[in-house]
Amino acid sequence: MKMPSLAGAALALACLAALSAEAVAQAKTVHVAVTAIVEHPALDAVRDGVRDELVAQGWKTGETLRFDYQSAQGNPGTAVQIARQFVGQAPDVIVPISTPSAQAVVSAARDVPVVFTAVTDPLGAQLVRDLEKPGRNVTGLSDLSPVADHLALIREIMPDAKRLGFPYNPGEPNSVTLLALVKKLAPELGFTLVEAPATKSSDVQGAARGLVGRVDAVYTPTDNTIVSALEALLIVGAQNKLPIFSADTDSVQRGAIATVGFNYYQVGRQTGQIVARVLNGEKPGDIAVRSAEGTDLYVNPKAAAAMGITIPDAVTGRAAKVVGR
Repeated sequence: MKMPSLAGAALALACLAALSAEAVAQAKTVHVAVTAIVEHPALDAVRDGVRDELVAQGWKTGETLRFDYQSAQGNPGTAVQIARQFVGQAPDVIVPISTPSAQAVVSAARDVPVVFTAVTDPLGAQLVRDLEKPGRNVTGLSDLSPVADHLALIREIMPDAKRLGFPYNPGEPNSVTLLALVKKLAPELGFTLVEAPATKSSDVQGAARGLVGRVDAVYTPTDNTIVSALEALLIVGAQNKLPIFSADTDSVQRGAIATVGFNYYQVGRQTGQIVARVLNGEKPGDIAVRSAEGTDLYVNPKAAAAMGITIPDAVTGRAAKVVGR
């Protein structure tokens, strides 16, 4: 019988020790507090992805993982209250989903680790001062939309479109960032932008009606106010043969025509990887802010037909998902 070498034995012991350390860390109950500015499918998918990633890494919900979630129901004041409540509980990590919730939590949490996610512009929102070395107790993941790809897709589907509607909440910093980006890129693709402000979800349908007859298509950004009331926008689109395009894939599944976007469940899984690193002892300020990975082309031919257009076969043929098929 061949005896193991000293080097092999040492390596085996080192691996065992590492596994034991991880097992001990994950045997301890951890508390992860999650909050979002509003409930809608994209943000809900992020929440679920965070939880599922932590489970995949060894924690067990209800046993070694206390996973709390609260929605601010679209109210910034409620977001601040939730942030203060969570900070008072001193969880191991707070995960704010969306820019308004992240701003509320970062303002309240001086010592509690924070891992934000689904934030368009972490620098512009003043969540961190440096993406590579965020410092303090904060890091996270950005989901800055591939706006140039969105506009190019709209142009490919509607080659004659000239005026593009942009409904958004001017009170959401992420939307202000996206508006500036769209203003910069739209002329390069031959679009004139028409803004349609909506400061709360009940204003969305009115903002959409205000675009009827003034634009050839509507581009809905990853604005939480607009997305939470998307059905109101889609009704106006179908009633008036006004094509509605989106910036997130969940909105295409709800009835928008097409987009190139992130899978927000996977955004949650990517965020969960960062949360796990913090739970395992790394300091948030030492972890670089990540950007969401992967973009999928989603198309909804039925929605397009209801709004009076046909998606070209060349676009449908390369789609990652054709809704309704």
